[in-house]
Amino acid sequence: MKILGIETSCDETAAAVVEDGKTILSNVVATQIPFHEIYKGVVPEIASRKHAEWILPVVRQALREADLDASEIDAVAATNRPGLMGALLVGLTFGKTFAWSLQKPFIAVNHMLGHLYASQLSEKGASQNSAAQYPFLGLLVSGGHTIICKVNAFDDIEILGTTVDDSIGEAFDKVAKFYGLGYPGGVVIDSLAKNGDARAFDFPVPSLDEKEHRYDVSFSGLKTAVIHQRDLFWNRDFEATNENLCAAFQETACRTIVSRLFKACDDTKIKTVVAGGGVAANSRLREMLMRRPDIKCVFPPLKLCGDNGAMIAGVAYHFLLRGERSGLDTTAKARVEQFKRGLK
Repeated sequence: MKILGIETSCDETAAAVVEDGKTILSNVVATQIPFHEIYKGVVPEIASRKHAEWILPVVRQALREADLDASEIDAVAATNRPGLMGALLVGLTFGKTFAWSLQKPFIAVNHMLGHLYASQLSEKGASQNSAAQYPFLGLLVSGGHTIICKVNAFDDIEILGTTVDDSIGEAFDKVAKFYGLGYPGGVVIDSLAKNGDARAFDFPVPSLDEKEHRYDVSFSGLKTAVIHQRDLFWNRDFEATNENLCAAFQETACRTIVSRLFKACDDTKIKTVVAGGGVAANSRLREMLMRRPDIKCVFPPLKLCGDNGAMIAGVAYHFLLRGERSGLDTTAKARVEQFKRGLK
């Protein structure tokens, strides 16, 4: 079964064709980074307009690279939540219209399920990646979300912990923007940190009420410390270089997440963790997650950490196996309430 997956939740115009929920026949991602770089962040209006300009040529390229005519696909899937509302509507509307015109089934997909699924995908001709056995713990880390969850099935996730303020990706972007380091912030900070020493700054690990927020994280205070109180945490035995700053900031941010995740592993007795989202590509986070020999950590290939259409097509395959379809009246939703909660 060949499914066309479309993803436009933020600033990537993406389309892919996946066979039987596993094999990537094509995976096209048109990045908008050059258009948002001047603003050091995603501008929703620009993102929506670029999606509208690019969606048709991107889908055509995905079909061409898969060596398929549009009539040869078996279904169309598109992200409908969460994300930027205008951006979501472009891909969702295109996907519904395309499916209707071909008289093919349409599936709307929560793209966070896609990130949890991405590690199961493989390129055509490559050895197949085996699926983690349910239940496992999911770690979703991106520009919009930081989530620790129990995954009971491909479409059944139980939120254990999330952010009470900023996501980790948002914190990376804001620190990078303040110091003029470049964009996207997470990529730049990871690169600079490789040449820095995390001991140069002793930034505090955010502390939350253990009873109410055992697995929750917070990055607002850390972000403030790095931007506005840097000198209070500076170890004068080291130079206050950008490389050292990034190394210390990244170390503290990653330690914040990993400490909560390992608590969840110990409490639930679940020893398999599947990571997903753009920040899952962070080299230091990956190193920390591999520290515990009793915990198996599964990562997507680097090219599948960010938003892509392949993960959407992969999830849609399982909905189709169950005989489920989405109506053409399906709409977009910018937020999923349980993915973020505030302090009580």
